[in-house]
Amino acid sequence: MNENHVLKTYQLAQERYAELGVDTETALAKLAAISISLHCWQGDDVLGFEDPERGLGGGIMATGNYPGRARTPDELRADLDQVYSLLPGDHRLNLHAIYLDTDSKVPRDQIQPEHFTRWVDWAKANRHGLDFNQSCFSHELAEDGLTLAHPDPAVREFWIEHSIAARQVGAYFGRELGTPAVTNLWIPDGIKDTPVDRKGPRERLLAALDRVFAPEIDPAYNLDAVECKLFGIGSESYVVGSHEFYMGYAVSRQKLLTLDAGHFHPTETIADKIS
Repeated sequence: MNENHVLKTYQLAQERYAELGVDTETALAKLAAISISLHCWQGDDVLGFEDPERGLGGGIMATGNYPGRARTPDELRADLDQVYSLLPGDHRLNLHAIYLDTDSKVPRDQIQPEHFTRWVDWAKANRHGLDFNQSCFSHELAEDGLTLAHPDPAVREFWIEHSIAARQVGAYFGRELGTPAVTNLWIPDGIKDTPVDRKGPRERLLAALDRVFAPEIDPAYNLDAVECKLFGIGSESYVVGSHEFYMGYAVSRQKLLTLDAGHFHPTETIADKIS
């Protein structure tokens, strides 16, 4: 790439924006101060390293079949290094539980900080912050589309324990890196056909969430967020964690609310939620 051509193009854009009253240098300085939390799954289409051969679940529409996808944590970190080298400023990585870096098989409800130490070492070396997510999908106990709202208490308990463990991993990130991790909880729970009972699953989810967030964690280390959805593949008629449900939960429990731009099509847009 010819650097002179890039600079000339920028200077032209700078002049055009100045005519509109926009100072591009000020805008770039503000942008450089904002940290982007890059999704880890953009490197391999949400396969992760717990069981990469397992098919995706939870209505996630990604194939993982594109050439050159990361197959190991080291390959993913190398790909991320390349991405961050092209982004001015200091940025973060939004890591999922299924991206643990360990030499042994770990049940999802038993993940520990020790299974993510290599990620922390990498983040320290590169001045990155880390955020975290529970992974309530692509698992034999999520195949029927329900996790924290499942009618079977044993299944619910498994996902409650997984979610509690994930919060401790997030707190570990925050302590080690000196910047609080946002631990974001999204579940795929929903039903394809119109359900007879809409209230029951939400009552179970409410009780499960209160269990998950019961252990107190210093917000200097971990910030909890919940994520809503309008509909999903396989849950077209009913999603337990709707926008209305999580908005009420976030306000009443003082949690962060995550808005996913892809979770509101085709009949709603995220712009209405933000504005």
